[in-house]
Amino acid sequence: MEKIQLDIASIPNELNVILQILRNQNSYSPIPTRTLSSFHWKSFIKQAKHHRVFPVLYKKIKDVDQFIVPKEIIQEFEIEYRQNTFMMLKLSAEIDLINRLFSEEAIKILFLKGPVIAHDLYGDISLRTSSDLDFLIQIKDLQRAEKILMEMGYIKNDYIKSVLNDWKWRHHHFTFYHPQKRIKLEIHWRLNPGPNAEQSFNELWKRKRNSNLTNTNVFYLGKEDLFVFLISHGSRHGWSRLRWLLDIHYLLHKDIDWNLVKHLLRKYQLTHIAGQALLLSNSLLHTKYPHEIKFLVNKRRSRKLAQDAIFYLERMVNLHTEPLPDEVASYHSRHLFSLKSMNQKLLFIISLLFPFSEDAETLPLPKRMHFLYFPLRPFLCAWRRARKHV
Repeated sequence: MEKIQLDIASIPNELNVILQILRNQNSYSPIPTRTLSSFHWKSFIKQAKHHRVFPVLYKKIKDVDQFIVPKEIIQEFEIEYRQNTFMMLKLSAEIDLINRLFSEEAIKILFLKGPVIAHDLYGDISLRTSSDLDFLIQIKDLQRAEKILMEMGYIKNDYIKSVLNDWKWRHHHFTFYHPQKRIKLEIHWRLNPGPNAEQSFNELWKRKRNSNLTNTNVFYLGKEDLFVFLISHGSRHGWSRLRWLLDIHYLLHKDIDWNLVKHLLRKYQLTHIAGQALLLSNSLLHTKYPHEIKFLVNKRRSRKLAQDAIFYLERMVNLHTEPLPDEVASYHSRHLFSLKSMNQKLLFIISLLFPFSEDAETLPLPKRMHFLYFPLRPFLCAWRRARKHV
């Protein structure tokens, strides 16, 4: 299989070493002496934590000669590894509880990430990190689900501002936090933010799988839907963490119906996104991809998008830390737009004509008159720009 070469000359030396270790799936691969000459172990740890790959790295380097990897580095990784293992066990117990409570109320629930896919892809929940739980339900069940979570002690983060119910398609999840358990969870009614089309809940439910993570029937995405979800999620975050590519790497070892995947990619206009993911995984992790999807990596657009994503690795970008530096914010905005197909770009531009919550803040109107924000929106936008300029 052809190995794709992307220009990664500017990524940090420490990240290069991490990639070398991750590429060898069975054991630790020696680091060339010339690589270590300009190597900083503190940066190595920082990169490993940022990219959320320290559990896998620890398993590979823990038995390595201490003269190659300093003893204190392995000890720090061991502490992080143990803490992550406890966290994943705690999240697994919470999955079991939430799943049971939702089932009692006849609410269908699909778990998206966390311990469920760690168990599925890595074979060991301790080898993948997760800071929260993500699950998908039908939008009609949202109120009942919120009531259950609040009775459990979760507090809703009401950060979403909405007008004319645009939250239903502009956004895709609400966030909850349990102050005693210190667990954050995201309750999804869509896999990704709108306005793009995606698989319906009923489609996903028909192809669901049953995880044996717990003793109850915990359902999660079928392999094909998981692939589509992971590539769309990773691309939306610029593949700024290696963990997302590592998920793709392990998922490609599974027996997947690639004809169904190709159908889904074409239907939802994601072929170039899949190509980007495969190119990055192949170039950085030496992932082998099946012959059936080789055509995806041959697309010129996919290669450009893959190379564009290297920007995030060069700068160790954390998109969850706001405010973002101006250079990163500007680049990310352009990159997100470049990920869209022509139809998606057109739909996105049209969606900008739909009123935003900022319009209601600029000119508060009674709810029965919110329809007026449609003709008023251009003027309200111009007014905000003028005030900002002043």
